[in-house]
Amino acid sequence: MHYRNQGVVVSQEPIVVWGGGAIGGVVAAKLADAGQAVLLVDVVPEHVQAVRTHGLEIVGPDGSSTFSRMDACLASEIEGVYGRILLSVKGQHTHDAVTMLRPHLRDDGWVLALQNGLTESIIANLIGAERTMGALVNFASDYLGPGRIQFGGKGCIRVGELDGRDTTRSRDAESLVRMVDPESSWTAHLLGYKWSKVAIGALLFTTALSNDTIVEQLGNRHYLPLWRALCGEVVKVANANGVQPMPFDGFAPEAFSAQANEDDAWAQMQQITDHCRRWVGKPRSGVWRDLAVRKRATEVDPQITDIVAHGRAAGIQTPTVAHMIAMIREMETGRRDFGNANLDELMERVV
Repeated sequence: MHYRNQGVVVSQEPIVVWGGGAIGGVVAAKLADAGQAVLLVDVVPEHVQAVRTHGLEIVGPDGSSTFSRMDACLASEIEGVYGRILLSVKGQHTHDAVTMLRPHLRDDGWVLALQNGLTESIIANLIGAERTMGALVNFASDYLGPGRIQFGGKGCIRVGELDGRDTTRSRDAESLVRMVDPESSWTAHLLGYKWSKVAIGALLFTTALSNDTIVEQLGNRHYLPLWRALCGEVVKVANANGVQPMPFDGFAPEAFSAQANEDDAWAQMQQITDHCRRWVGKPRSGVWRDLAVRKRATEVDPQITDIVAHGRAAGIQTPTVAHMIAMIREMETGRRDFGNANLDELMERVV
């Protein structure tokens, strides 16, 4: 028996989705709907029990619901070893999650990081780069409650090796994410996509400082100097670390380079805003939801603090990102309230 799940014995080795929240829940449901054997692993008993009882509910952008049947267990219940583990926990929980899953990963198995931020290095340090792959995930989703996930809208998915090699296992991972979205694909430029998503992440973290929607904020030209500063700092740090960010879902890194002008950046911000406008089921970021609804810490560590750390190592200052991090920490501890005044304060530092 591979794991304990109400006495059920599973003969086919399932795909393990470790972390059944916003990203992992959508991925697990799509794989199960495609006929794959899926084992959803989580640390929240109520979430696991809900999935066991009625399946995992995915609420679509139009409000309709579907229920996907799959096996589920707590991280403390899993037994046996597996060849394919899709990791989708919050960035700050990566170390603990990989420590827990490590005994359950086959020697020739792999972990695919379906996470925001640059968590692949944490995973590789624990299980080896030879068993670590990464992904860009940019669809919109939220955890609504036990057994219930909101899918807000489509976005780019890319998978690949950390060193860009074309391997059998990375193509295997590609076949899995194509079941999530047929437009998903393999890439030789994983880190380029990851750094571009970090730039988008910096924008979304900043929008969490206000109750206005993502579209209302990113589409406001008044804040263009702020958006340019945030993305420009990320692109500069990526370049200093030998990475060329890649374009996706309206984001074009060259529009935020030192050589780009204001009109270039504004045209690109309109493209990004247009893409976010399609997330009809997710008007505000998951960061905002963490702060305003779930009243919990965000994944500013390591998703955003990595920008500062990589910049410092390369001798590059990231003052806008650093001040935004300080403001998010104040929001987490209740020392700062929501409002566009936060964006104005942050933009003053840019001007």
